[in-house]
Amino acid sequence: MVMNCPTLSELPAPPRGKKGWPWTEESPQLPDAMPNSQPWPKVSIVTPSYNQGQFIEETIRSVLLQGYPDLEYIIIDGGSTDNSVEIIKKYEKWLTYWVSEPDRGQSHAVNKGYEKASGEIYGWLNSDDYLLKDALRNVAVAYYAAPKAGAWVGGCLEVDENGNTLRIHWPKRLDVEGIAGWLGNSFGQSSCFISAKAWQQCGPLEEGLHYAMDFDLWLKIAKWSSIDEIRQILSAFHVHKNTKTYTNSGRMVAEINVIQIRHGYESLAIEKMSQWMNEYVELRRKLDRLFRFPLYRLIRPIARVVWKKLL
Repeated sequence: MVMNCPTLSELPAPPRGKKGWPWTEESPQLPDAMPNSQPWPKVSIVTPSYNQGQFIEETIRSVLLQGYPDLEYIIIDGGSTDNSVEIIKKYEKWLTYWVSEPDRGQSHAVNKGYEKASGEIYGWLNSDDYLLKDALRNVAVAYYAAPKAGAWVGGCLEVDENGNTLRIHWPKRLDVEGIAGWLGNSFGQSSCFISAKAWQQCGPLEEGLHYAMDFDLWLKIAKWSSIDEIRQILSAFHVHKNTKTYTNSGRMVAEINVIQIRHGYESLAIEKMSQWMNEYVELRRKLDRLFRFPLYRLIRPIARVVWKKLL
């Protein structure tokens, strides 16, 4: 099912106290054709969801209020046990497809969603992220400006649980070598949109990857085609206590190193692992010196227990 985005007045009222985008504001409804008389490219957005009821309504509204004329919106929920499904049902009449059932993780959920997609441009938006105003319009303009690109990426806000901006992530180098150095050159996944052809050539996501599956996909696309920059901020992602890549940063870095090695960038992986090892050794030295100080002799037994748990 293809649809025009609903207007603000058509959607359910926002929760009490919620104001601004995308609660009481909307993107302008776009005309049926672009200024160059070309039809708007069909955009398919997939949201993988699991127990993010605190954020998912903002995610959904940020997609539906884009004012975009040719949209598919698909939500793949992994069997949430919080209020996520209740929120999804509030908006189901504007969804192309949704399901709530156990899955094998985020990568599997995105793959399932893209199996249902039929657009020319694909994007995935996690259930604790949201699009900014006019994001899809800006992506469509970039698509027609560089139709042979495999992907288009813009800026991304990093925000706290209350929506306060912490920093802005801009893409730096979008060639293969630049993307391969991901830990010093990453960009926001929610601000990267790919062509259907790129997905057919470089997808699906590897389901064994749980933290850096996007990095693996971007490398494959950059090798196959190109990734172009959009000079607008397209989305925002929340940093909170359950953010996967922050609570499991060690595992994320390990996956990145494995992907770098798979793609022939062993030197980058070794360099980063060496840097982390040096930082670990220096931390160990500092702690050893600290625990030899006489003031800490009384708590040394406790410190040893804590240190063993950290190891």
